[in-house]
Amino acid sequence: MIKDNKMTKGLKIVLTIGLIIFFQQFVKAQGNQNQHFLQKAGVLDSLYSEVLNEPRKIYIQLPAGYTPEKNQKYPVVFILDGEMFLPTVNEVQNYYSGGFTPEMVMVGISNDKNRVRDLTTSTITTKYGMPFHEKNGEADNFRKFIETELIPFIENKYPVTDYRTLIGHSYGGLFTISTLINQPDLFANYLAIDPSLDWDDQKLLNEAHKTIATRNYENKALFLSLSGQLHMQNPQITIDNVMQDTTDFTLFARSNIAFSNMVKQNAKNRLSLEWKFYPRDIHGTVTFPSIMDGLISLFEWYQWENTDKFNSPDTPKEELLGIIKYREKKLKDHFGYAEPPYPEEILNMSGYMNMDMEQFEKAKMYFELATEYYPESANAFDSMADYYEAKGDSSNAIKYVTKAFELSGNDYYKKRIEGLKVKMNN
Repeated sequence: MIKDNKMTKGLKIVLTIGLIIFFQQFVKAQGNQNQHFLQKAGVLDSLYSEVLNEPRKIYIQLPAGYTPEKNQKYPVVFILDGEMFLPTVNEVQNYYSGGFTPEMVMVGISNDKNRVRDLTTSTITTKYGMPFHEKNGEADNFRKFIETELIPFIENKYPVTDYRTLIGHSYGGLFTISTLINQPDLFANYLAIDPSLDWDDQKLLNEAHKTIATRNYENKALFLSLSGQLHMQNPQITIDNVMQDTTDFTLFARSNIAFSNMVKQNAKNRLSLEWKFYPRDIHGTVTFPSIMDGLISLFEWYQWENTDKFNSPDTPKEELLGIIKYREKKLKDHFGYAEPPYPEEILNMSGYMNMDMEQFEKAKMYFELATEYYPESANAFDSMADYYEAKGDSSNAIKYVTKAFELSGNDYYKKRIEGLKVKMNN
């Protein structure tokens, strides 16, 4: 039976956070076991943009744990050059989501056409003394497309909240910084990978001084990375002396460092910044470590805390409840909306572990929290019934199984109600 199998497994599992995370990754891997490819990320979708006067391709990746029945919504990450970098973001999420980063809907924006036009922030005709003929400088228009067309399209069609992250590399990183400066409320988090802040003789960098100094960036976060390609020809140029060089060969790196220093010098604007240098990576390889480190950094506040307290049978119930409620408030403060502090499976498994150790008050607490945070889950109410049945309270057990049946209509719960009634009358 469904519940008997779940009960047996729950009673035999030694609950550690590390084991749970491993289990989550195993489930994600097993989900694709019948498919004939090693990796696939992103389902193609599209919309027609009136702003850009052209169709635009996007790629959508839903969280591994998503099911329509849960009616759950997720934060969303928008990835520039999505056809290239969405698989990388997906791979990072496969390892880190849950304990380190939240589950998120990923939107890969295709920039395989008109990339320079859309991602660069001002119009140029020459670049480093050479003629530049490719159409460029329409980032403001592309941002208008994202704001007025793409985001509403995603919010209407996919299970997302309004908590958004933007990721961009190179010109995409330039666009990311431009959005942070000009429309910071469009996203909560900004991940700019080796951004081309040298564009148009550092025009955006020079324009950013006043904004960075005066704007309030509270609850906004930026992860900024720089590759080790500081000078294309001179290996004597290092991170320690690059700012003393005045040649065009180091303008890219110097622009990056100058912007990070500007943000650090204006810490009163409340922008959370992590800047990281990758000496062993070049411009084309720095995306992978930047996406991994960047997502972990941007969501550092999300990471599970006090796991040792949950793993110790000596932790008082009141202390555990305080930790859970603190996390609940912390998530709400960051997301701007209520979010369960832990997945239903974690609360459920914690309840069974404590029942196994005959710490019934703790078990009851976990099961009650599961019904509070997941009021549409039949499984949560059925687990509550398990608690009451273990305590010999068939009346309350029937009450909670009945709720589970009302939510799901599953005949398993109907049969269980009948069995509990027989048990109560004997």
